[in-house]
Amino acid sequence: MRMRKKKNGPVRLEKCKAWLAEKPQSPIDSAVRDFGREAPLWLEVGAGKGGFACQMSRANPDICFYALERSFDCVVLAAEQAEAQKDTHPGNVRFMVESADELPSLFAPGCIDRIFLNFSDPWSKKGYYKRRLTYRRYLAMYFTLLKEGGTLCFKTDNDGLFAFTLQELAAMGVVPSVVTDDLHASVYKEGNVETEYETHFVSLGMKIHMLTVERPTTWCVPPDKKRANEEQESNL
Repeated sequence: MRMRKKKNGPVRLEKCKAWLAEKPQSPIDSAVRDFGREAPLWLEVGAGKGGFACQMSRANPDICFYALERSFDCVVLAAEQAEAQKDTHPGNVRFMVESADELPSLFAPGCIDRIFLNFSDPWSKKGYYKRRLTYRRYLAMYFTLLKEGGTLCFKTDNDGLFAFTLQELAAMGVVPSVVTDDLHASVYKEGNVETEYETHFVSLGMKIHMLTVERPTTWCVPPDKKRANEEQESNL
């Protein structure tokens, strides 16, 4: 669903600029630039309204958290949410108005400890699969940015997108370390931080899929061929 344009968005965002990270002239390679200290870097790609980023960074004050979101209006809400918590929040989160395609220019290879993909757009329309944030081209970006031993974490309510993601990983020769089709009924629920979407979906009785992938030592990005299983494209 497209975010409705926020009234006085630029003015509102200016009031919360302490929570923003400007686009770097050269790729970020540590937390020092925006946080003034060395710390593990966590990154959320597709931060939405910022609820997950604010909660996760608050729960982990020793890390520094970048939250990437392409929608300016979503970032307005995310920064305002952080500003509303300024008296109790450790201040270790920064929001960026950028798309996933810009990742190689934003962050240096091997600098991120953990990457989160939460309830990404499934791009259900037939032929749009290359736009999915778990398409092989994006997965290769994430693996390049992760440190050795770093982890990619993915959650979705969408059965088709989850199956697609597992297929993309398999095509790249990568095996997830954790896979569950019902996160909230699994041992992995403990310590799970919910997004706004997740809370809503769970309240409706929907199951949440989750997987984690440790940065592989090697991977391949096979050439993209026309998919034989066209039904999958229409079932997302």
